[in-house]
Amino acid sequence: MKTFIKVAEIWIPTKDRIRLEFGAGLYGSLNEFRSASEKESFAYDEGLPGKAWAAGHPLVLTEFDHSYFKRTKSAKKAGLTCGIAIPVFSGEFLMAVVVFLCGDDQHHAGAIELWSNLQNSDELAVMDGYYGTLDDFEAISRAMKFTKGAGLPGLVWESGMPVLIEDMGQSPAFVRSADAKKAGITTVLGIPVSAVASQVYTMTFLSAKATPIAQRLQIWVPDESGQCLVCQSGYSRQNDELAEIFETMSVRKGEGLLGRVWLTGVPVIRDNSSCTLAEGGLNSMLAVPVIDDGHFKAVVAFLF
Repeated sequence: MKTFIKVAEIWIPTKDRIRLEFGAGLYGSLNEFRSASEKESFAYDEGLPGKAWAAGHPLVLTEFDHSYFKRTKSAKKAGLTCGIAIPVFSGEFLMAVVVFLCGDDQHHAGAIELWSNLQNSDELAVMDGYYGTLDDFEAISRAMKFTKGAGLPGLVWESGMPVLIEDMGQSPAFVRSADAKKAGITTVLGIPVSAVASQVYTMTFLSAKATPIAQRLQIWVPDESGQCLVCQSGYSRQNDELAEIFETMSVRKGEGLLGRVWLTGVPVIRDNSSCTLAEGGLNSMLAVPVIDDGHFKAVVAFLF
């Protein structure tokens, strides 16, 4: 995958719900790492997926050496250096853990950030993040704080919904637009994550043209009738006709990949060998539900 995210995985609870087992993954050409991952499983509070389960919120791990990451040797061999785990909860019950793995190289521009109102404050600050080669942008971001409704993290906090800004240079909502533009970032995505007590967690994905977070990003929400999902917003690295088709498309609950996520509340991965046009044409896809206090809000789709 010629993207900032090199690997995407889903880890799901076993039938007795005491461990996490491999559900699905997208690995590009990293077949050796795929084989190592498919054999793995994690107990509660074990490894990156298990730690995210126990913490109840996303985790960003920027160093594998001397950490709780269990697949360090295989990951380093595959050129992977960073892991992000996002637990998906329905109320207090875990539905799955989504894991993103990234790798360093000289052209690896982009960022994935975790924002939180630590100590229950009325401001969001960077709890952790991975910035690839964007050292200056990282320093600026870690010094910033956002109140509810301010900037992308604050906008996601206020709305409780995912937010996609395709041209952040034209959006007043993205406060760091000048610094981001200097860093080559053009598109930003914010996703609310289930709050733990009064703690708020928001994930932001910042995409550069050279190494986009994904080839396409989409936010699907229920229509006014509540019977179908419609594409509220979308970004495509290629300004093609397929992006326009999504604007007139709808998906019923249980129908296809997106409808299945809506029906079950469980993230789904499908590779390009079985994706229909309605699910991104020839792209592989990761579809992640946004659930707030047990209520379904949206599906965010990453197409690789």
